[in-house]
Amino acid sequence: MAIAVGPDLTFSDTVRERSGEDIHGCFYCQKCTIGCPTAYVMDYKPAQLLRLIQMGQKDRVLGSSAIWLCVGCETCGTRCPNRIRLAPVMDTLRHMALEEKYVPEPAVYALHRSFLDSIRLWGRVHELSLIMEHKARCLLAEPPLFFRGLISDLMMGGDLILKGKISFLPERIKRLGEVKRLYEEATRFRRAQDAPLQPEVER
Repeated sequence: MAIAVGPDLTFSDTVRERSGEDIHGCFYCQKCTIGCPTAYVMDYKPAQLLRLIQMGQKDRVLGSSAIWLCVGCETCGTRCPNRIRLAPVMDTLRHMALEEKYVPEPAVYALHRSFLDSIRLWGRVHELSLIMEHKARCLLAEPPLFFRGLISDLMMGGDLILKGKISFLPERIKRLGEVKRLYEEATRFRRAQDAPLQPEVER
């Protein structure tokens, strides 16, 4: 017999506190969804995700692919009449998902990791190296996901190269060291959170 799991009434408050964004201020105008460049591949659109958070649907939110497909472009926050920025909300949800052992879809998580690595290396996304790393991660996944969507990727990639939309050589931004310092600080913070609590020494 299936057991219905009710909403987590503390979930929305936790997300609001950790992200610093007023989740309860969303009145579902959907401007964030309309402007989002990756909404078309999300299982829940940005506005739907906010509503699920408000309703305490923790399992559905932390188990969704949408939180891993956000690219942090800030279009949502720019369009929102209540100035709710989804980028820090998505960052918070990703951290919570990993902390609570929600397993992301392997191909989607591989794309997320490749995107972050591209920013760390170049200060911006270099599409060609991102795609190559993503395919390498998919090849090493269990089971291998290398051939999933390979033909469509090659066709689209060929069109973009012919139109000059993908450069073969990456361009580094100025002051790249500041980006790398942010990554180092984030890594130290994450390790400090993951470190087991040390037992108190008996006096």
